[in-house]
Amino acid sequence: MPHAPRPIGPFHVRPLGLGCMNLSHAYGVPPPPEQGERVLLEALDAGVDFFDTAALYGFGANEHLVGRVLGPHRQRFVLASKGGMTGQPVGPGGALQRVIDGRPASIRRDCEDSLKRLGTEVIDLYYLHRWDKAVPIEDSVGAMADLLRAGKVRALGLSEVSAATLRRAHREHPIAALQTEYSPWTRNPEIAVLEACRELGTAFVAFSPVGRGALTDAPPDPAAFDAKDIRRSMPRFAPEHWPANHALQQRLAALAREAGCTLAQLSLAWVLSRGAHLFAIPGTTSVAHLRENLATPDLPAAVLDTVSALMAPQAPAGNRYGAQAQGEVDTEAY
Repeated sequence: MPHAPRPIGPFHVRPLGLGCMNLSHAYGVPPPPEQGERVLLEALDAGVDFFDTAALYGFGANEHLVGRVLGPHRQRFVLASKGGMTGQPVGPGGALQRVIDGRPASIRRDCEDSLKRLGTEVIDLYYLHRWDKAVPIEDSVGAMADLLRAGKVRALGLSEVSAATLRRAHREHPIAALQTEYSPWTRNPEIAVLEACRELGTAFVAFSPVGRGALTDAPPDPAAFDAKDIRRSMPRFAPEHWPANHALQQRLAALAREAGCTLAQLSLAWVLSRGAHLFAIPGTTSVAHLRENLATPDLPAAVLDTVSALMAPQAPAGNRYGAQAQGEVDTEAY
């Protein structure tokens, strides 16, 4: 891994971490646990020192996997997890459903449950996965600060919030990291969030930095998505938008070939070049893709500028989320 560590809260970690969601959640049938174990251990052996999970992923299954596999190596990496959006029993049958709940008591419950699943005494970076807009952000962050003072977490983060909400939260307690989607085809954070993070000393952690697989040399076929693949509800993969977006992908792939790297590496290099406070947490179920991501080179400014020009904020067709999901986030629109 060629990239030097960067500061995130009280820690210094390499800017390319591993997003663990794919191993248990979101993109159809997850891989068998032994495959997830191989990816996690390969990442650790390759020098990854920043792993990101959440209570939501697989309704706890991902935290169990990460805790079981990486627990014996706990001192070798910074562990991030999230609460405030979890699987909770709903209805007469008690089936688990995704619930956003930022009340202080719920945040305390979520953290305790995560600690048990992860098999650890402390979570290094604890995020509010979504801001529950029925609860003042100050109340949710205040509960998280109580967890920090109790020694259950070491630093606080927020996910999918605007610059204004970040500033409100930061006045309640310093926010070490803000996580949201960022890649050449999702550039909303450039409106205000990236600069707010820089001003406040908050690290910015980009999830889906290769466009949920779209910005790779083997982009997905939306017609073949599994019934439970979350991309089925994302407008950019819909039949009316995907042809235009695939054409953009082809132009970027050609640029990557000219630069002597893969498209995923081009996308990751672009994200990491946007500021010294940026991190990226690509996820994968493939050891080969993991190795590809970790081999991301530094690229000339001229190449990265061409990426910015080709993928101007309005270039991709369709919104990144459907109406329901978009209503649950607190991020600036274009």
